[in-house]
Amino acid sequence: MTINSAITLFESLENQSQKKSELKIYKEFIVILTALENREMTGVEIQSIVTFLSQQGLTFLPENKRRFFRRKLRHFKEYLKKEFSLTTKGYYATLGTGLGMTFGLAIGTSIFGPNSGISIGMLFGMFFGLIVGRYMDSEAEKENRVLMAKSK
Repeated sequence: MTINSAITLFESLENQSQKKSELKIYKEFIVILTALENREMTGVEIQSIVTFLSQQGLTFLPENKRRFFRRKLRHFKEYLKKEFSLTTKGYYATLGTGLGMTFGLAIGTSIFGPNSGISIGMLFGMFFGLIVGRYMDSEAEKENRVLMAKSK
């Protein structure tokens, strides 16, 4: 399945669906595929992406489309991250916020106790994780590793 045919598939699925949760997944697929299409890539890289998309069985339409395509989107993002070091916009900020909250909860509880430590730790952890994540997002953008849809 070529990138163009995948975009066409998700545009047709988007036109057929009325569910917001499905539409969100289809739109995200379209944004990522369009960004890949507009990106300068070698023939080997394009062929690798085409092979991956073909192996995913995207033309199969199960009863629970949302779960099926959400899983395929997650696999596709993991593939792009692993093979090409490409991320979506805000990837590191989201990751940093989650990790910051987790570590902030643990550190805040151990320092301030269970009552106020939970909220203080999560607040500072989330803030710190967001700052670090935004910095990493800006670095990835400078290195042209972020998939962003370009306006037509």
